[in-house]
Amino acid sequence: LESFVSALAGAEASLADVVQLPPCEGLDLSTITTPSDHLKASANPDAVDKSEKCLTVWCREIEQILTRSDQMRKEADNVGPRAELEYWKKRMAKFIALVTHVKSHNCKALLCILQIAKSKLLKTWRALDARITEGANEAKDNVKFLQTMEKYCDPLYRNDPVTMLESVPGLINSIRMIH
Repeated sequence: LESFVSALAGAEASLADVVQLPPCEGLDLSTITTPSDHLKASANPDAVDKSEKCLTVWCREIEQILTRSDQMRKEADNVGPRAELEYWKKRMAKFIALVTHVKSHNCKALLCILQIAKSKLLKTWRALDARITEGANEAKDNVKFLQTMEKYCDPLYRNDPVTMLESVPGLINSIRMIH
């Protein structure tokens, strides 16, 4: 029950911290669905300008998110694997939200317009997209690893030192199997 409540609390905290990139002002990307729509929009200097402004805002916000996530975090000496797992779950939620945005129709339509218009911003976008993918994969891998370790670490929180010794061999074997 304790782990379930902890999981719910973690999920709630992750959802509260999810990234939402702003919609493009003055540009309805939902109406751009066919290749001819993309061509028309890319031929319109106003639409290209608005698309570039929107992508610039997105790039700036994503850059801030990536910079914050790359910074060293400071933890107290007494935190354990649970705190580490919660940190990586929150980080994974942020990156999954960014990946979802990148895969959204609006984002793809905007990028297609700018690609047809040969915008120079796409180079910056591609670099950020690669960093988003890398961050999402890192967070997923770390969550998976820490969840594997969780069943061996729980007794370290609940039991007295003598009873803890029983879970140490399983923990060590689990680490060996992962590496």
